[in-house]
Amino acid sequence: TEAKEPQFSTKLLVKHLSELLKRDVKWASDCVGAEAENAAKDLKPGEVLLLENLRYHKAEKKNDPQFAKQLASLADVAVDDAFGVSHRGHASNAGIAKYVEVVAGFLMEKEINYIGKTLEAPQHPFVAIIGGAKVSDKIGVIENLLNKVDTIIIGGGMAHTFDAAKGYPVGKSLVEPDKYDYAREVLKKAEEKGVKVVLPLDLVVADKFDKNANFKTVPVDQVPDGWEALDSGVETSKEYVKALEGAKTVIWNGPMGVFEFDNFAKGTLAVAKAVAKATEEGAISIVGGGDSVAALKKTGLTDKISHVSTGGGATLEYLEGKEMPGVAAIAEK
Repeated sequence: TEAKEPQFSTKLLVKHLSELLKRDVKWASDCVGAEAENAAKDLKPGEVLLLENLRYHKAEKKNDPQFAKQLASLADVAVDDAFGVSHRGHASNAGIAKYVEVVAGFLMEKEINYIGKTLEAPQHPFVAIIGGAKVSDKIGVIENLLNKVDTIIIGGGMAHTFDAAKGYPVGKSLVEPDKYDYAREVLKKAEEKGVKVVLPLDLVVADKFDKNANFKTVPVDQVPDGWEALDSGVETSKEYVKALEGAKTVIWNGPMGVFEFDNFAKGTLAVAKAVAKATEEGAISIVGGGDSVAALKKTGLTDKISHVSTGGGATLEYLEGKEMPGVAAIAEK
């Protein structure tokens, strides 16, 4: 077993779970073995047993068949509601399916219905907004979505790699020189497929990476030496808004700037407002994967979006079109 760090024990959840369910919750100090088996066997109809954290066993992450079999022996049906780890093939979400029926919990069902079905059969116009710091983190998402969308908005730190690839000065902005060729390739592919790419027209640049830095707005091809871009400018925000008008499907992954600093959160807020407006006018909107959810929370518009995904890496891999072991285990049943 792994080192049992007490702060990760499910024992801490018993009281809260009892209050939520309005009934006593029994607890077993392990998730397999004699104690868990006897406690499960002794349950009467309507009683609830909470098992100890699965990850105290190395066998969980290794998808050990023996461990999966032991877990499966405790129940007649397994309900998988852990979308956040559905991109990992673990014993409790993938291995277990060989020995017991696995069904989706309500959250898992919602994630599959929104993300899976939207990617399979999106309503058009379909607009994807891809932000965040690095192109390298989003290659799979861009590749998959280029085959499906009508418009792709590229913002955040990763846009500077595209700007630099076009030969624009980028000052001290974060760029990935080894991705310049890839950025050019994306623009070429988009053109061939008839996909419109929206890149920043102007940028908010700062003299240092600091919430109190001096800042000003400059055209995208005029970033001064020694300054770095930390947000998109007003003209760019207008373009984002225009690109989202009339959209029927919107997927947003990654912020448009350093939203944690108020002076550099305006581009992200403009996108959040535009996505909320498109949703109000009938679009299906999905926000998820990493910082975009935190950015959305900061804008206070979370409840104006059709679906805010709970997965970080899981959402990203779903958007990349990868096989998700946790989802596949449910689909097979």
